[in-house]
Amino acid sequence: MSQPELEARFHRLPNTARERVNAVLADAKIALKIRIGEFLADKEEIAEHAVTTAGRIGAKSGEISELTVIMPLKPGGAERLRKFFKLVGGNLAGAGEVGTLHNMRFVFLDDDTKLLFATAYDGEWDPYIDDFATKIPEMMDYLFSNVEGWPGIASPEVKDFITQYQIPAEAWFVAHPNLTVSGATRLKRQDATVQRFLTELN
Repeated sequence: MSQPELEARFHRLPNTARERVNAVLADAKIALKIRIGEFLADKEEIAEHAVTTAGRIGAKSGEISELTVIMPLKPGGAERLRKFFKLVGGNLAGAGEVGTLHNMRFVFLDDDTKLLFATAYDGEWDPYIDDFATKIPEMMDYLFSNVEGWPGIASPEVKDFITQYQIPAEAWFVAHPNLTVSGATRLKRQDATVQRFLTELN
C-alpha cells in the first residue's frame, strides 16, 4: 500500500481514535498508527481483551491473570535449583495439580543472585496463592526455600512476602482471555471423543 493510501486509511478512522493516536504516536510510522487506531476504534476487541486487576496485585485479562516476581536467592540457591530442574528434565508437570495454572517458568538473573518466577493463571490473586499452599505445598517450599527470607507457603506472611517482590505487568495480552484451564481440558476431552467417533465411523 502506498504512502498516500496509508494516509487516507488513517484519516478514515474516527476522529477520537485518530486524535488519541497522534497525541502519543506522533513520531511513529503510519502503518503502526493505523493498526493502533483500528484497535482503539474496535469496541468489541477492546472489551474482550480489557486489562483489569487480578485483585491484590497484578494484571488480568478476561479470566486470565499474571504474576511476575524477582526475588533474591540465597548463596548456592541457583545451583540447588538447577540440580532439581535437571532431575525433572525442566518439566514441572506436577504443578498441574493447581487446577488454575496455565504456565510457570523460572529464570536466573544477575549471575545467579536473583530468581525470576513468572506465571499465568485463572481468577484472582489470593485464591491462586491459596491453591499453591493447599495443593503443592512441598514443591513450593522446596523451590522457594532457596529465596532469602522465604517464610513458607503456609505462613500467614507469605502473601505479603510475595507482593514485596511482585512486579505488575504494564501491558498484558491473552489470545483467548476467557478460556480457563478447566475449559481447555473440557474442550480437549470433547475433541478426543469426536476424533474417536470419526475413527470408528471410518
